[in-house]
Amino acid sequence: MMIIWILAGVIFLLLLYIISVYNRLVRLKNLVKEAWSSIDVMLKKRYDLIPGLVETVKGYASHEKETFSRVIQARNSAFEAGTVKDKEVAESSLSRALGGLFALAEQYPDLKANAGFLQLQNQLADLEDDVEKSRRYYNGTVREYNILIESFPANLVAGAFQFNGESYFEPDSRDERNVPQIRF
Repeated sequence: MMIIWILAGVIFLLLLYIISVYNRLVRLKNLVKEAWSSIDVMLKKRYDLIPGLVETVKGYASHEKETFSRVIQARNSAFEAGTVKDKEVAESSLSRALGGLFALAEQYPDLKANAGFLQLQNQLADLEDDVEKSRRYYNGTVREYNILIESFPANLVAGAFQFNGESYFEPDSRDERNVPQIRF
């Protein structure tokens, strides 16, 4: 009879452990989704600023159609990207295109002094800072989630309930790992 009680106690403790790990996995998975949602909202704001920025620059440099179309195409690709990896690639392309737009704007002193352009530039810089902070939070949350999924014995619970690791949101190239300097 004592063995039955001991066995029942062990099974009960094992069940409590499984429930605890499952709940931690669910919590972390939801934190990852929340963090990605935050990045997505900020990127959407960024995408909404870009057409205004392009229109402002267009007024001063209307003959630079290739630069404008590259920025708009990169913006649309980034807006439509679904997965984290697709967003990474699209954001890299968008950053390069915006760099070209800012380099073009550098050639027009009147544009650099335009209040609307300066306001858009400041909003974009603020959003870049917010995206960077959110990226760090997202990557930290993904790290915690992935560690739990890969750690023994939690990996047994994660595998049984089909919890899969998440991807980090990182700059695509070494150039993008450096903070872009946008100054006018």
